[in-house]
Amino acid sequence: MGLLPEKLDAPVVFGAVLTGLLCVPLPAQANSHPWAPPPVNLCGEVGFDPLLRQPDPNLPPPPVIQIPPKIEIPVPVPEFTPVPVPDPPQDNTRVGQAPLPADPCRNPCPDLRDTPEPEESTEPEAPDTGSNSGSGAGKFELPRLEIKPEIEPIPIPYEREEPGAAPQPVPPRVVHPIEPGPVAEAVAAPQVERVELVNQVTGRGSINRTDMRWQVDGTDLGLMWETKPGEVAVVFGDTFGDGWVTGGAGGPDWRSNVLGFSTDRDLADGLKIDTFVQDSRCHAAEFLASRKVKNWETTVIPTSGFALGNRQYMSYMSVNRWSRIPGLWSTNYGGIAYSDDGGNTWVKDQHAKWDNVFGRGRFQVAAMVPEGDYVYMFGTPNGRVGMIALARVPKADVLNKSAYQYWVDGNWAPAAENDASPVVLGLASEISVRYDAAAKQWQMVYLDPGKGSIVVRNSATPQGIWTDAAQLVSTADYPKTYGGFIHPWSTTEDLYFTVSAWDSYNVYLMHAKLKPAD
Repeated sequence: MGLLPEKLDAPVVFGAVLTGLLCVPLPAQANSHPWAPPPVNLCGEVGFDPLLRQPDPNLPPPPVIQIPPKIEIPVPVPEFTPVPVPDPPQDNTRVGQAPLPADPCRNPCPDLRDTPEPEESTEPEAPDTGSNSGSGAGKFELPRLEIKPEIEPIPIPYEREEPGAAPQPVPPRVVHPIEPGPVAEAVAAPQVERVELVNQVTGRGSINRTDMRWQVDGTDLGLMWETKPGEVAVVFGDTFGDGWVTGGAGGPDWRSNVLGFSTDRDLADGLKIDTFVQDSRCHAAEFLASRKVKNWETTVIPTSGFALGNRQYMSYMSVNRWSRIPGLWSTNYGGIAYSDDGGNTWVKDQHAKWDNVFGRGRFQVAAMVPEGDYVYMFGTPNGRVGMIALARVPKADVLNKSAYQYWVDGNWAPAAENDASPVVLGLASEISVRYDAAAKQWQMVYLDPGKGSIVVRNSATPQGIWTDAAQLVSTADYPKTYGGFIHPWSTTEDLYFTVSAWDSYNVYLMHAKLKPAD
């Protein structure tokens, strides 16, 4: 590890900082909300508040200028990394969940994890009056620049001795003809009366105490679908357990994905989770395996789910690597997995994959919705810099990629995934779509990274015309918020959806009151 000289010309440092600022999109400005104490669950455990608030008036004011003592400059260090192929079989070790204690504050597995002590308030610390406090006292010092070597794996595949998963039969080729897919007249745009935070769904201090019950301390997403009447699956992305430190993804007990179930009908007081798929006592299982090798397959992230009869389906993305630039990542492919035991174990279909050839794949991050005779697949490229494309497939052929038709210039066309037309203009990410049978309309929620907002649109048909977007959540109010996954039991007037906040790296339930159409 090397150190750069501590004294540098001010213009050099200013230029470097300015370059960094210009590369980061800034959200719309908003006034901070009044200070409020952090939320506390019924067990006295302090949770997270994702809303931007004013500083605690009981604490000393923060420094006017905060200069870090050092700035780390990451330097990639190539390293050859052997990767056995093919992938090993999925570990389907499962342990049924014992009934949770009648007392919700009781630790269900005290032999595995200590019960947290009630948090006590501490006396405010005296303000720092040193050189970095902005008070003018002391000598102004530039931060120290420090080289931080980071391993950059160069994957080297080799044939493993143990067999991988058994080959699956290739589905018969089905090519549907080109069929017209005209858009419908625009419906009334959604009118949002108010939006409120309902509850913290995951992590320390949450209503579900997922940290103590299932070792889910930090996680994101929370996408949902109805698995059967009266039950909803709740799926999360990269998840970390005991020892995780607040402040984003990364930490011990890494699982690429975990899956819970909820039967909670009364969402007004929060989304309650009953069970998780477990691989050991009080431990949520990773149900879709990933290789966890950067530049090969870093992780596997679910993107949507749906049920057809007794079979559950899930779309997912195989992430090759995350970018240093927020909101960008590279995928290997988008795929579909299925479960025939209620979501307990899953199989990745070996043929239902949309490869990301030259980074042009239009269906890397998919949201799939069954309606009528078809399953509709809304897709975006990897990262948050693409537009929404659309495909459809007969329900009986979900796992047969050749049977998909893509919406291209007003027609449903076969074998045209990279030519699919955008259904709405503008950038979109983390799409969630449902069909509102009561209103006979489609509803779409997604993150618009250009506007820094989670928005909602309506349409009479999947291909549009989609209404103008109505804002649900602004990242100016909820900094670094993403997601926007619809709860399937939402109604025409009451839209419930989950969001994730990067800084606390946990999931929250939101409620939007929508004005009924005239």
